[in-house]
Amino acid sequence: MPIHDLTAPAEARTHLPVVIIGAGQAGMSASWHLCKAGIEHVVLERNTRFHAWKNQRWDSFCLVTPNWQCRLPGFPYSGDDPDGFMLKDEIVNYVEAFAESFDAPLREGVTVTRVVRDAAGRIEVDTDDGLWSADHVIVASGGYDRPITPSFAAGLDPSITQLHTRDYTGPDDIPEGRCLVVGTGQSGVQLMEDLHIAGRDVSLAVGPAPRSPRQYRGRDATEWLHAMGYYDITIDQTPDPKATEAKTNHYMSGRDGGHEIDLRRFAKGGLPLYGSVTGVDGTQISFAPDLEKNLDDADKSYVGIREMIDAYIAREGIDAPVEPPFEKVWRPETEITEIDAAQEGITSVLWCIGFRPDYSWLQLDCLDPNGRPVHRRGVCQDPGVYFLGLGWLNTWGSGRFLSVGEDAEHVTGVILARLDQTGRDCRYG
Repeated sequence: MPIHDLTAPAEARTHLPVVIIGAGQAGMSASWHLCKAGIEHVVLERNTRFHAWKNQRWDSFCLVTPNWQCRLPGFPYSGDDPDGFMLKDEIVNYVEAFAESFDAPLREGVTVTRVVRDAAGRIEVDTDDGLWSADHVIVASGGYDRPITPSFAAGLDPSITQLHTRDYTGPDDIPEGRCLVVGTGQSGVQLMEDLHIAGRDVSLAVGPAPRSPRQYRGRDATEWLHAMGYYDITIDQTPDPKATEAKTNHYMSGRDGGHEIDLRRFAKGGLPLYGSVTGVDGTQISFAPDLEKNLDDADKSYVGIREMIDAYIAREGIDAPVEPPFEKVWRPETEITEIDAAQEGITSVLWCIGFRPDYSWLQLDCLDPNGRPVHRRGVCQDPGVYFLGLGWLNTWGSGRFLSVGEDAEHVTGVILARLDQTGRDCRYG
């Protein structure tokens, strides 16, 4: 891809007050607010808008949070099932309808190759379709650029198919035989369940992800947490912001009306569970002896949420049905630390251990030594640089439909306060 000459005269470049990189819900939310304020800008998207929702979700994908939490700017969920969980196509319809509700200055199929300051201090956005200059740049490209696969995966016998979450659309993608799903974040447990429901032979390597109740004492757990003000807690109000930011999401499901996922029940029904994968050598797969600990930790989180809800109900004097205490229906008798995949009939491994962002093109002073964004509610110390759409950018809902619009409003508000507000020609409707 071309790298353009930053010594070219500034007047030869396309200059705008704001350039937004990424046309997912975060970037488009920022555009909505800028359009409303009449601030000229452009949204650059390397694929098509909402590409990830359209092309990087499996067929049975659905929201884990209820539809009422879909609150994009000026476009809250208005369907007839606020307590339901939209399926993939319904999510796409929702975000597309949001995009059609205003006239975003969107340029699709444009890849940003470099963002840097020129000698005069202007922010330059280099793309495969020309060079842009901006007073402010909003990075809304998300954190799902690079699927994480452990380096030792290269040692797996080539007869065993390896896939990542991003490669999976449905059970037909998995060859005959047993599939070892690795990881128990929201994707891992849902893909395990997807294969299990389809009657496929599946086993699961259980990581340290926490889990959550779905329905508890007459209401969805997310309704209780919303009423308790949990979703209003900012990252600065948490005991350890760095630890909060690094936390894995609690697993549960919105499938078929929503339910919780208790891995012990799957194990009791015969589904093999192992601890965290630590290495592979040909057909030999090694696991840490941490299965019981990981299950216990997940249950501790589950019970902790129930206890929070119990305390809230008691404090507020709410009349709610009482439920029996949680019981562990299964525990591992031994910790299996090594298996032979061939002997176990494992013909595929599905890696569900997350993604990493790729900011190699972002050559500004806004990343820490590990390449992670440094900001305060999306606003960087490097003047004119902002982030949107990251998990815990400000609250739990920052990377979700629930609060991404609020974060976009905050960031664009900072920009408006800094801009010389002239030359507004962005239409808002």
